[in-house]
Amino acid sequence: MTFSYADLAGMIDHSLLHPTLTEADVDEGCALALEYQVASVCVKPCDVRRAAKILDGSKVAVGAVIGFPHGTNKSEMKRYETELACMDGATEIDMVLNIGRALSSDWAFVERDIRAVTEAAHQRHAIVKVILETDFLPDDSIKRELCKICESASADFVKTSTGFGFVKQPGGNFNYQGATEHDLVLMRASCSPAVKIKASGGVRDLASLIRVRNLGASRCGTSATKTILDEYRRTLDSGKTPLSGESAGIGGY
Repeated sequence: MTFSYADLAGMIDHSLLHPTLTEADVDEGCALALEYQVASVCVKPCDVRRAAKILDGSKVAVGAVIGFPHGTNKSEMKRYETELACMDGATEIDMVLNIGRALSSDWAFVERDIRAVTEAAHQRHAIVKVILETDFLPDDSIKRELCKICESASADFVKTSTGFGFVKQPGGNFNYQGATEHDLVLMRASCSPAVKIKASGGVRDLASLIRVRNLGASRCGTSATKTILDEYRRTLDSGKTPLSGESAGIGGY
């Protein structure tokens, strides 16, 4: 299967989340999102109003992260953060669930925490993507349970990662995997078609974007938007057909 430019650009949530980004960086990122006509920009709460002003009247949505990146804010704070983000112009919300409570199997708390955000967002006509932070989850049973809870709490998407879920490696350095093929397959199988999947972390080239689409992801969070979509255009200009991604892995960690 091959995909059009609109198919692939329409998957991308252009990530503008690094803590060192300046106002000029945010402006530049929003301009890039407009130029490449991606689905959305995903920004920090302090940048929502700025992004919304730049993107006003365009088809590029503004997404805000909530409880980012560790998910440890109290539920009341996550609700209030969501309300403020929507007031500032966000129409998409990417929230981090409470990872420690998930690892404690306090499923009732996790569901209440997610529902606090989904209720606030849906009242303001915004969609919600719940970040599991899969690198921190030690086994598949927890991931499956969290997918079920997200659906029960009316989440619109389940999402793999923040991109900042660094885990200490045997050599003492820190790294993360982000969206893996295994987790995307598991998440797609663990949710009904009513809940969509967002891949985030490690998708930095065209083959990887097509691969996560083939695995069931409807959206992809990446800061490599220009690299990916320029590669698509070069492929077409060379007279080649963009590859299906069926044999490509998710790479670039």
